[in-house]
Amino acid sequence: MNTIISVFQFIQGLGVSVVMPIVIFILGLCFGSGVGKSLRAGLTVGVGFIGLNLVINSLLGTSLSPAVQSMVERFGLHLSVIDVGWPAAAAIAMGSTVGLIIIPLGLVVNIVMILTNTTQTVDVDIWDYWHFAFTGALSAILTNSMVIGIAVAVINMVIVMVLGDITAPMVEESLDLPGVSLPHGFTTAYVPIALVVNKAIDFIPGINKININMEVTQKRFGVFGEPILLGTFMGLIIGILAGYDVTQVLVLAVSLGAVLVLIPKMAALLMEGLIPISDAASEFIQKHFKSRGKIYIGLDSAIGVGHPVTLSIAFILVPITIFLAVILPGNQVLPFADLAVIPWMFVLITPVVKQNGFRGIIVGIVVLILGLWIATDLSPFITQAARDVNFKMPVGATKISSICDGANPLTWVLFTLNKLGWIGTGIGAVVAGGMAFWNRLRIKKEARLMHEVEIDILKD
Repeated sequence: MNTIISVFQFIQGLGVSVVMPIVIFILGLCFGSGVGKSLRAGLTVGVGFIGLNLVINSLLGTSLSPAVQSMVERFGLHLSVIDVGWPAAAAIAMGSTVGLIIIPLGLVVNIVMILTNTTQTVDVDIWDYWHFAFTGALSAILTNSMVIGIAVAVINMVIVMVLGDITAPMVEESLDLPGVSLPHGFTTAYVPIALVVNKAIDFIPGINKININMEVTQKRFGVFGEPILLGTFMGLIIGILAGYDVTQVLVLAVSLGAVLVLIPKMAALLMEGLIPISDAASEFIQKHFKSRGKIYIGLDSAIGVGHPVTLSIAFILVPITIFLAVILPGNQVLPFADLAVIPWMFVLITPVVKQNGFRGIIVGIVVLILGLWIATDLSPFITQAARDVNFKMPVGATKISSICDGANPLTWVLFTLNKLGWIGTGIGAVVAGGMAFWNRLRIKKEARLMHEVEIDILKD
């Protein structure tokens, strides 16, 4: 087991831009794409991820995060729980015992689900398995049982894989990512809330007619409705709220405008490499496994962050998040390091609300309110998990949390269930198993319909 863990730790250390081309190349060969085509696809995907990381880290991270910090300092916000950000949360998760085995465990879970026809997704996003480890690590602390922690991590993954399958058609249509699903432990967790809130809005007269659609906005305002100018405008507003001088405001404005332009271009490059492999995978599955339905490649939701509606909603909600943190009764979390990851919350909310910016903001306010309460409730256990892996606490901080994954509603539900011990774990397992069984029936029905269409085409 130590050897296996060491191998996967080495693979993880290579980074997404190195391992992803290797994974895509191997998948291409397995699905019969040929050496040359598979190699080109893998390298193109690697270049796409390098581009995404450069834009996200160099522009979004280094521009937005300091502005957020300035806003926090400018308005003198003092709350007792510090948001340490997703890198710290990931380090805490992967440093736990559950984290040490999550990659091989996650691969086994994915393979079993593929073989049992309970998922359509080949999840190659192994780095983001840390979300499942995070839930498992907290549950292990709560119950003082590593077995329960591992079981909860598996339950979390199964639920997310099913949600990834369900939302894949929305991802294809709304985000223009054919053959891709997003079984991301953080992003996908907000889908059920988005579905409920979006449906509730349908029953409110007047409100249900409001539609701020990016395509309509662009047509109505012409060049001023384009993503580059929307991003620039949001940068101006955030820079002013941060108390920046004129130079800093202008630099931030241009940087955020660049983010809205460059991320979609990098995602398009990544898709250029993925589409041939996705098509080959679908052909292979249809040829050899008639009951499998369509197959999806599971990726990091970062490829959907650049959608204009997603980023526009996120930029609007950054200052609103800080305002909510101050006025919300019961909240103790000071949003800080993770405000830059708010766009990840909305990658799948955007398709659910059919790119309606107004509905996206309403859903966003709801999930942020719930998220702040959840992050507050989980903070003692996140703090304990951090101490267990010798995480260096911020100076003066007694408790820490994060928006990603400390505000994750699915993590919170599974964690809370385990206050009942094995009974709670059993309830979670039944829910996950029920979802997997339902997904199997849905996949078989989809495969049957696809087969009937093929027969009709051949008859014609």
